[in-house]
Amino acid sequence: MGNEAGLADILQQARLTRTAVGKLTDDYPLDLAGAYRVQRLGIDRRVADGERIVGVKMGFTSKAKMAQMGVDDVIWGILTDAMAVPGAAGTGGTAGPRPYDLSGLIHPKVEPEIVFRLGRRVENTDGVESAVDAVAVGYEVLDSRFEGYKFTLPDVVADNASAAGFGIGEWQAVTTQGAPAAPRPDISDLPVTLAVDGQPVRTASTAAILGDPWESLRAAARLATQAGLALEAGWIVLAGGITEAVPLTPGAVVTVTAKTLGAAELRCATTTR
Repeated sequence: MGNEAGLADILQQARLTRTAVGKLTDDYPLDLAGAYRVQRLGIDRRVADGERIVGVKMGFTSKAKMAQMGVDDVIWGILTDAMAVPGAAGTGGTAGPRPYDLSGLIHPKVEPEIVFRLGRRVENTDGVESAVDAVAVGYEVLDSRFEGYKFTLPDVVADNASAAGFGIGEWQAVTTQGAPAAPRPDISDLPVTLAVDGQPVRTASTAAILGDPWESLRAAARLATQAGLALEAGWIVLAGGITEAVPLTPGAVVTVTAKTLGAAELRCATTTR
């Protein structure tokens, strides 16, 4: 545990000082189980600093990415309230997204997401779909703390799956137990576009997420159960990147659009502090 605590400290300092580090696995033996313990130690430090856990994010939900990394299962990371992009609609914004300062990040990227919101606590994999009370299109801001975005599987897991930020569009209500709203939306094959400054740069289908984003939700419940962690009411689940991530630059305006779900916007500040 002492060594794992030291690795968590290395990653925390990399994040706080905006200084990339070499792969942990270059110098330390680290398996997947140990990497998840390092990840949780890092989250514990953030919570001790006043942050609050608000959900989870899924990674390696693309078959191509799994093949590239030589794995056959998804990974996950933990989201805190400090990662929410200020002003984004689904994260409590009312006046539209405010400029997002990139200065606290090392080499940020953005990717389109489907986001689930849980209306009740989920303690196992049974009926996790019925716990969802809303779905939205969104995005995740990624920022590996490793030099050149190069890492092994244990490295990226320890680094909280490169989580840095997230934004959510308007929530679309879905059927929940005891509170029917609308039929559960079919989001298995929706066209998605990621545009930068009004120009489409990535297009894909939500089918890129394990064939259907609902499969990613089930995987999240499975991993949470294995980790002994309940998914709490009000938490969100980012289902996984739909396209390859795009680098973020000061002044960029990023729009993610998904058919029937609307859009989510990210406006990067023109300068960094």
